[in-house]
Amino acid sequence: MFNSNVPLIQDLHTHEQPCTSESDSFPSSLIRYLYAAHFLARWDARMWEFSVGLYMINLWPDSLLFAAIYGVVESASTALFGPLVGQLVDRFSYKKVLQLWLVTQNLSFIVAGGTVVALLVYSTLKMENFSAFVLLVILTNISGAVGVLSTLAGTILIEREWVVVISEGHSPERLTKMNSVIRRIDLTCKLCAPVVSGFIISFVSLKASALTMAVWNSISVWVEYWLFISVYNGIPALEESCRRRVSRVSSQSNAESRKSASPQQRKSSLSHDQDNSEVMLEESLITKANKLVSRVPYLDAWRVYLQQDVLFPGLALALLFLTVLSFGTLMTATLEWEGIPAFVIGIARGISAAIGIAATLVYPILQSRISTLRTGIWSIWSQWLCLLVCVASIWARNSTISAYMLMAGVALSRLGLWSFDLSVIQQMQDHVPESDRCVVGGVQNSLQSSMDLMGYVMGILVSNPQDFWKLMLVSFGAVTLAALLYTFHVYTVRKHLLHFEKLILWVEGFTGPSGSALLG
Repeated sequence: MFNSNVPLIQDLHTHEQPCTSESDSFPSSLIRYLYAAHFLARWDARMWEFSVGLYMINLWPDSLLFAAIYGVVESASTALFGPLVGQLVDRFSYKKVLQLWLVTQNLSFIVAGGTVVALLVYSTLKMENFSAFVLLVILTNISGAVGVLSTLAGTILIEREWVVVISEGHSPERLTKMNSVIRRIDLTCKLCAPVVSGFIISFVSLKASALTMAVWNSISVWVEYWLFISVYNGIPALEESCRRRVSRVSSQSNAESRKSASPQQRKSSLSHDQDNSEVMLEESLITKANKLVSRVPYLDAWRVYLQQDVLFPGLALALLFLTVLSFGTLMTATLEWEGIPAFVIGIARGISAAIGIAATLVYPILQSRISTLRTGIWSIWSQWLCLLVCVASIWARNSTISAYMLMAGVALSRLGLWSFDLSVIQQMQDHVPESDRCVVGGVQNSLQSSMDLMGYVMGILVSNPQDFWKLMLVSFGAVTLAALLYTFHVYTVRKHLLHFEKLILWVEGFTGPSGSALLG
């Protein structure tokens, strides 16, 4: 178990542990099984994430209403129930979480795919039986929301728990490498899954796409479970960690039951003493308040999150989700309104995803040279600098040049964005206690979804494409605030931001003797 009182921030090389015999305690093929299973799970989610917008637009042509409603339902469900999902992952055994996650995710996508097929086959249902049409749309939204929540459970289990447990007892580079590969898999699915879905939709039909997704999920769930359970059974550290979790949960339950009995015992022992009645009342109120907070899972999860040493990095990462400066629905619609061809937007989106994948290759190099903490500050400020190009595009006189500047700035900023994302995730893995990891992961995803939801709300409030620049400035302001928050965190940890003596030596080496004489 991690010690939350350990100073955050010694450089990673000071924490290095020599590799033990654990490195040979399981075959390397199990790590490949883990990556393959994660790829299949992320592929399912990314295919649905891309396709659902096209389904909704087709169901109600010439309007983004259904797509926007789905986006709000999805983001709101994660924002509201993310902390609860984290707590459930923390309380259940690994096998139980695997079963619930994979069955629920794939079943929800199967149901959603089936309802979409029904809506597309019976295209006149909207006119003939509007109530049935609305009911099927609602079922699609609910199924999608359940699928997103189950995907969140899997993300917490694999990225926040299993990766850390598997890396324990090894050098920090192992955790860095596994984090990078896991993120690379996700970004690769984000790049390739829409291409496959797009080909099916373009060259076959929307119905075939929805049907293919339902069939794919009904088959892939068995392969995913076999791969994940093989990893669990083959790596002893995972089974040991699961036993610790079960033991911790049972001991916490016993402690809570003892606490619930103690106030009654104190009340009976002091009932004869009238002078202590006020003290009893005060203690009772405090005890009831604490008990109320601990019994409300949502509040208790946020209490755990706010107590973490990595609070500011988590808030900074969440603020980056309050943005329209990404190749999402709002920015894509604005670019089309500006007259940018769809294939150009697609190419730009592909370049953006490729740069994101490159970040997963660059991050381990930076982290090994300047530590996780400092990699974060370099990454977020490099993202901020790239987004200056987007801000400058507001004042470009030619709308086409402005659009290309916007796309270029967003694409280039992905290098800093995903490097910062990896940096914060690894800090949470290193410094959040084992007992709090899943809860903190759930709250973090909830917070990020809340910011994402606010982005949708901004799009509703400022819906005119001519006013997109206002949304750009709000997004840039959120990134600036995130960078300042993280910078403050680094300063409180390291007590400085720059080694000025090294900077002076670097300047002297760059300017030469004549320059240093001038500086002197």
